[in-house]
Amino acid sequence: MVGQYDENLLSDMLPLYYSKYFPVKIFCRWLSCGNSPYPLCNRELSFTLADDVYLRYISISDQKELQTQFQKKCPHKLDIGAVYFAKPSIARHDSVVLARELVFDIDLTDYDEVRTCCKEAKVCEKCWKFMVVACEIIDISLKADFGFQHVLWVFSGRRGIHCWISDYEARILDTPGRGAIADYLCLIMGGENQSKKVHLGNDNLHSSIRRALDVIDIYFEDILNEQEFIGSSDRLKAFLKLIPDDTLRNQVEKRLEKLPESSLERWKNFVAVYDSFSRENGYAMRKMKYLVEEIKIQYCYPRLDINVTKGFNHLLKSPFSIHPKTGKVSIVFKAQNAKNFKLDEVPTIHSLLDDSTAESVEHNNNMKSAVKHFQEFVFSLEKAEAMRRKTDASKNL
Repeated sequence: MVGQYDENLLSDMLPLYYSKYFPVKIFCRWLSCGNSPYPLCNRELSFTLADDVYLRYISISDQKELQTQFQKKCPHKLDIGAVYFAKPSIARHDSVVLARELVFDIDLTDYDEVRTCCKEAKVCEKCWKFMVVACEIIDISLKADFGFQHVLWVFSGRRGIHCWISDYEARILDTPGRGAIADYLCLIMGGENQSKKVHLGNDNLHSSIRRALDVIDIYFEDILNEQEFIGSSDRLKAFLKLIPDDTLRNQVEKRLEKLPESSLERWKNFVAVYDSFSRENGYAMRKMKYLVEEIKIQYCYPRLDINVTKGFNHLLKSPFSIHPKTGKVSIVFKAQNAKNFKLDEVPTIHSLLDDSTAESVEHNNNMKSAVKHFQEFVFSLEKAEAMRRKTDASKNL
């Protein structure tokens, strides 16, 4: 069974995993595209070894050297950094960064104030729906609003997802440019002591926000049912703090307290009270024009770690790295298939290497599918890079 994974045996299993399953060739081709026009050796890699020994500013020249490093160092975790003007072991002293994929890190721990099924490192299929919503919203925005074409989604191996945008225009963005995109995608603002964290104003909603709400609406009732956002007295109190008008808040509280502790039923009654109040208090509602939408966004909209996106110094776990705590592979997946993603179907190093496990065949097939999708992504990226170089060459004639 998958539950038999033992972190203490990771050092024994990793050499075989790296030689048999890690897609070294296509991985190096992906990094090469991300480095272009600079050599592969200018890219920083990081290894976390046994006993949390951390090695930064590693570089490789080709596939063979990476495979040798894998067998020699046996990294428990592999992270990817930026492209420097020279080998990172030399360039780090001047900290001159030339390029890096635009990346996003979305972690379920950032949803702990709203998810009720799990906390901290624990994850289940119920709270995974938050990741589905995040993936779908961010993916379509990157493509529709910014024109990016090469967007790679990767399961972190435990409790989140990573997004890598490999378009040339994304790779060469400076810090303000990355920050502008991150800020554009962030709608939830404020710290732990702030109750209401979404403010949409009273103007017409931007098309990207309406589009995000369309995605949220697909999943909202299911998430509401499963998380029971307002299904207890404590959660109801937290919910009522999101209503800025005292009169409306009191009306909602009186109605909802009389109802059974069903979040869906309470939500429908809240919307009914809100609609009635809107019709009777037109002027007062100008400040709460989008209250229903704001609450939906606060509960379900993607929560991004914008520091990872803005900064060049943040490393991010590599696709197909093994998560040491779970043994799961950080597999690549398609955004349109996020809703079909099942945590128990993610390959583990144990199920891949031990063909006596009940999950072995399924997990091996899922690993092959993930590698195939990664290959297709890299082939598409290589074609785009070839066209870009050809166009640039013709301009210089």
